[in-house]
Amino acid sequence: MKKQLSHSKMFLLIGFLLLTSNIYSQDPNFYIYLCFGQSNMEGNQGTIETQDKTVDSRLKVMEAVNCSNLGRTMGSWYTAVPPLCRCYSGLTPADYFGRTMAANLPKNISIGIVNVSVAGCKIELFDKDIYQGFVATYTDAWFTNIITEYGGNPYGRLVQIAKLAQKDGVIKGILLHQGESNTGESTWPSKVKKIYNNLITDLVLDPTQVPLLAGEVVNADQGGVCASMNAIIAKLPQSIPNSDVISSKGCTDGADNVHFNAAGYREIGTRYAIKMLSLMGITPTDVQESMSLGSDDNLLGQNYPNPFNGKTNISFTIPNNTYISLKVYNMLGTEIIELAGKDYSQGKHILEFDTKNLAKGIYFYTIKADKFSASRKMIVQGK
Repeated sequence: MKKQLSHSKMFLLIGFLLLTSNIYSQDPNFYIYLCFGQSNMEGNQGTIETQDKTVDSRLKVMEAVNCSNLGRTMGSWYTAVPPLCRCYSGLTPADYFGRTMAANLPKNISIGIVNVSVAGCKIELFDKDIYQGFVATYTDAWFTNIITEYGGNPYGRLVQIAKLAQKDGVIKGILLHQGESNTGESTWPSKVKKIYNNLITDLVLDPTQVPLLAGEVVNADQGGVCASMNAIIAKLPQSIPNSDVISSKGCTDGADNVHFNAAGYREIGTRYAIKMLSLMGITPTDVQESMSLGSDDNLLGQNYPNPFNGKTNISFTIPNNTYISLKVYNMLGTEIIELAGKDYSQGKHILEFDTKNLAKGIYFYTIKADKFSASRKMIVQGK
């Protein structure tokens, strides 16, 4: 009897050791971010350009589907060269969210992206209790094919891949971009709350430690046909205290006025990172939110892309005709180049900065207009 009891204790000890060894194999310096939504998070019109293909090896993506064209297998980690959603999708907010996070976190921190998004879907598709009835209402092959890629259950696939990711790192946040297909539905925030709560429960997360960031749809200032939905998205923090809304103001879009273009994805993706970093208590100068030159309408934009190779664009918006000085400096405060030094008319202006043979490193650009000034940091990755 004693011998049998001893064996039982041994098996319990072995099980405990296996369990604890699995827990401690999780790298606390590997930050995982879950992304879901519809076509803008999927990357509908985000053309992948040469500048988007150079990626820090600390930024990873866990593939949520099998992609033979990319040489990727579902459930495995890869350097996050786009696409970061399905096999033939384009640039998404997740791309420059991840890049900006990696660029502004310590070098011992890695970033992991998990993205399960479905073009054209309503938020109900991610409600695990009713998604089957929702899927049954769609007969278009392009839509059902996407659902099939996710095993017939996109929410289930998101949880499945997230659990695999959790074996390697720690889930630090959730990114959502959805709403176009629910435009005008005042109950959208409560539906998102249910899905967020399900994720928290199914993945055994602490909601106080895992914020939800939701992006606005294409804004009215860009002619967004679903822009009225932004008033509803703005109410999300009333339903989910640990959530924030990411502005799409000024983020450029495609001809359909529904989907962001590549530049728009870079910008709004960076804004997701700005907010996430601020929630972590990190406010480096390159990710400060739009700085004022006197009022909220007078903005010095963050250069995009950032980090970058070769060329980048710097934008600013002024309310009145005025003299603008815009200069680039190195870390020692030495002036590198003057990009602007003349009168500009009211409105938004975009200047291109070509680094040419500029050394890899951190640089600052400063704008001055009358008594106002503001600076931002840019990161040159080198050639």
